[in-house]
Amino acid sequence: MTLIDRIVAPPSWRRLAFVSDLHLGPETAATQQAFEDWIAGLDADALFILGDLFEAWVGDDAIHLPYARRFADAMQAQSRPTYFLHGNRDFLLGPAMAAACRMQLLDERCVLEAFGERLLLTHGDAQCLDDAAYQAFRAQVRQPDWQQGFLARPLPERLHIAAQMRDASQRSQGAQKAMGLPFADPDAALCRQQLQSAGCTLMLHGHTHRPGRYELGDGLARLVLSDWDCESESRRGDALIGSLQGWERQQPWA
Repeated sequence: MTLIDRIVAPPSWRRLAFVSDLHLGPETAATQQAFEDWIAGLDADALFILGDLFEAWVGDDAIHLPYARRFADAMQAQSRPTYFLHGNRDFLLGPAMAAACRMQLLDERCVLEAFGERLLLTHGDAQCLDDAAYQAFRAQVRQPDWQQGFLARPLPERLHIAAQMRDASQRSQGAQKAMGLPFADPDAALCRQQLQSAGCTLMLHGHTHRPGRYELGDGLARLVLSDWDCESESRRGDALIGSLQGWERQQPWA
């Protein structure tokens, strides 16, 4: 599977849209509707989805599940170039699902040259070095042998395993919060090194669910996207719109 690691925006691209962490699944109908409404009225020449599009993606044969089929249909209805970068929950999304959604797959770090700037796009999980347990898990599940063995299991079994892993992750996060322990953020030194190595000044990512701009010194910074959750009255979520005029943070339902 060939992944794109560099994009040079053509002059015709005036506005670019970025989202992350929609966490779509069978229980997120309101969030999915908000996303569909947003892209239907989106004024952008290209769309970038920076990982965790799905709460869990267990293989491209899951496209027949209702929420996945609905997402693919919505993406087929829009014509702008769309790019997808794998997150920690949907790293198994492959060429078949990408083609069904008219998405092009990006490398885990992709340089985007646009509006006279070089941006480093990533999901953000690989940079959270303080989360040692997750980094060990990530190293395991990104191995081709592990993925081949997992994908060989029947779809219902894979869905059950994914649900168990999600529940375990939520319990761990709850215990961490109850103990007052901080959640891991991207390692500043690693982010600086990756930006400098790529010749970029701005890293754009999701994963942490802590939207904002975080300065790294020497003109380097992280620009972080929010997660999406429209299943309750206290909705959250955002999109970043980049243009020659700078950056605009947009609420999809505003």
